[in-house]
Amino acid sequence: MSEERQGRGRLSSLDLAPDEAQDDIVWAMGELNKRQRTQADILFELNDRLAVKGCGAISKSAFNRKAVRVASAASRLAERRALFEGLAPQFTAERIDQGNVVLGELIKTVIAEALDDSAAAIGAKGAMELAGAYKAVIQGQTSSAEAKRRALAQAQKQVGEAVEAVARSKGITAETRTKIMETLGVIQKGAA
Repeated sequence: MSEERQGRGRLSSLDLAPDEAQDDIVWAMGELNKRQRTQADILFELNDRLAVKGCGAISKSAFNRKAVRVASAASRLAERRALFEGLAPQFTAERIDQGNVVLGELIKTVIAEALDDSAAAIGAKGAMELAGAYKAVIQGQTSSAEAKRRALAQAQKQVGEAVEAVARSKGITAETRTKIMETLGVIQKGAA
């Protein structure tokens, strides 16, 4: 377990950069995220841009620390995105119960990792907030699935009524109407 830093620490040359340098720093962070140029090349260009504006240079160590933090955050974001893309197909109205189990297990894992990494730092309030988040996700999925089921049932009812009206006006037999509704998914096969 890593030891937590107390306070904000010593300010780096990046932290001390004036407001007029911020757009160039944002540009540099964007360049780092593109991963097309070396860190040294980006720092060199950043310092050139800052010199033109009359701002002090950013130190290599401060830029490196920031680059490591940016890369770490981008990596965590990419992992989360990949995880959720892998899970997303499971969250359909038909499979919502299975989805709840998967998401519930994922959230429990995140909670366990948070507690393992910083049990003292998270505290009772943090644990309650994580538990509340878990409960809210499950409730949200349940209400969303229920709303989808109601909308689907209403749409099927309207389609069924429309098929019945057209079929009766055209003199289509009950057997043919039933086949049409089965084909449209309005009724289950053999449930006429």
